[in-house]
Amino acid sequence: MSGRDSTQSLLVLRKLTRAITDVVRQQVAEHLATLTPLLKPSAVLGDYVQGGQKEPSRKTEKAFKELETLYQRVASSKPFNLPRELNPPLSVLSSGLEITALDYPHAASSGSDTRTIMVRSPLTWTLTYTGFGPSKLQELLNTKMRSNEEVLKFVLSYLAMHVVLTHQPGLLKIFEALHLPISTVAIPEFGELPVTRIGAGVVTSRPADAVIIESAELTGMDAFEELVSVDEISRLRDPMKEALLDVARQQAPELVSR
Repeated sequence: MSGRDSTQSLLVLRKLTRAITDVVRQQVAEHLATLTPLLKPSAVLGDYVQGGQKEPSRKTEKAFKELETLYQRVASSKPFNLPRELNPPLSVLSSGLEITALDYPHAASSGSDTRTIMVRSPLTWTLTYTGFGPSKLQELLNTKMRSNEEVLKFVLSYLAMHVVLTHQPGLLKIFEALHLPISTVAIPEFGELPVTRIGAGVVTSRPADAVIIESAELTGMDAFEELVSVDEISRLRDPMKEALLDVARQQAPELVSR
């Protein structure tokens, strides 16, 4: 991609992507504000967390056992190196929610020009409890005289988010219906720690490396933002619509247009 027309096309796509991102981010924030009570650690872990209501049940016990198992796998390995034992009630200091933009390094290469570009996925965010964003965790891990107590708080925060969501499948279905699917990933910087992400259900992508490098040269910054495709938006599916059409196809296929 080169020349004035190509540059103009890139600008149009970038403007469209940012406009869509603004709309989606606002909707994500509104939905999360409404659903925050369901995502509190105490909603699933009960009195296994400080301040949780004492409602002993097999569900809360099962949720804690899963968290404990995950913790024992994550804690003693790099980069955390924490004690393996947990002593409930756990101190999970925040039940508010925040989302953090997803950035990742990409080695772009075009001809003899190679450089590392920080790329943003504009419609995917890391979902954490307030104050426990990934950049703060990375900053803490980079601190030589870091406090194990502080690291523990971060690890428990990420584990609690994962367990709270996986033990409420109905909540995951709500996010899916809102076209905001939840996923869990592991990233090299945080070992086996489950990191929760929320997206818009619309794929964004990078253009060719030559375009990325050209953009970096024009802006003077080694940064790029993935671009949205209008075709991807048109492919969005409504879960309720699809479910009802499946019923119609089974019960009265002659009435459903293909």
